[in-house]
Amino acid sequence: MKLFTGFVFCSLVLGGEGFFSFLSEAYEGAKDMWRACSNMREAKYIGADKYFHAQGNNEAAQRGPGGEWAAKVIR
Repeated sequence: MKLFTGFVFCSLVLGGEGFFSFLSEAYEGAKDMWRACSNMREAKYIGADKYFHAQGNNEAAQRGPGGEWAAKVIR
């Protein structure tokens, strides 16, 4: 119930377009983080995990507020 109330509040504050752009930025940011994780597993290089995590965080944060939120939640 709290999640639904939060969505309603955000949609009222941000407006319909702002809320949906936030969600799309968050989704794209999560995809960036997933891609960085996949690249890390594919590389199989010991000790490079910090590089790939930083790369994923950076790419997600450049998406906007939704991407920054996704990067904070996923890290």
